[in-house]
Amino acid sequence: MLPFRTYVFFGLNAVRILSIISMVLVFASSIFVLVHDVQAVNRFMATASQSDVQDCDYIPGSTVPNQPAGVFWAVVNRLLIIFQVIILILSEVGWPLAFFDRFFPVLGSQFGLGALGIFQGLIGAAILSHHVDDFTLVTAFMLFALGCVNMLLGLIFRDSAKARRSITAWREQAKGILPSTHDLRPPFARPASGFVASVFNTGKGDKAGFGFGRQGEKAAGLKGFMISKPQETLPRYAAPPRTESSRSASPEPLFKSSKYAI
Repeated sequence: MLPFRTYVFFGLNAVRILSIISMVLVFASSIFVLVHDVQAVNRFMATASQSDVQDCDYIPGSTVPNQPAGVFWAVVNRLLIIFQVIILILSEVGWPLAFFDRFFPVLGSQFGLGALGIFQGLIGAAILSHHVDDFTLVTAFMLFALGCVNMLLGLIFRDSAKARRSITAWREQAKGILPSTHDLRPPFARPASGFVASVFNTGKGDKAGFGFGRQGEKAAGLKGFMISKPQETLPRYAAPPRTESSRSASPEPLFKSSKYAI
């Protein structure tokens, strides 16, 4: 049975591939709709009369509203959708990753899939809010559904989603035999490697090691380590030493023992 992280890796990459496919289809359908709208506007302007222009809300056979600058805003809408889809495809491919980390960090490696899902949902909703052909309708609905999936994955895995699905990170983890560890000790409890090498360095070098004497204590103090002197103590079976005050307080015996005593 494969480990759990393997299923996570393949699942996230499957969603990634479907997301790229759906955005490529939306890119193609947006170009198709843009060309179709321009052709419909040209036909309408060539054959429509003044009464026809005043009666219709949308130009027949297109998504262009019949209002001042309606054609301009319809074209700008499609161009913005195409531009956004290209940016999202590049972020899913992961190239150029340094550009996204610096100028667009929500689509970079330090963020999860939530922002990507929000952008996909907005694009899908913008397309589905107009009357479009069946091909554009299916691609937009697919993009909106995958946007919802990415938002859910972003809530589950948060900022580790892109690292879990990264192929390069997977290869690096596969090379290692032992799992990677993280030092959870506070910074003041982590001795510097140079200090340890200087203390225990007894070989030939540019300068001798400090050892455990006064120089070693001074070097440890400069690096933030406190060396305390152990308290003097006696074993539990030894009697405490008598001081001068205790000797003077003890009374002299009345009769001293002697071998000549009767």
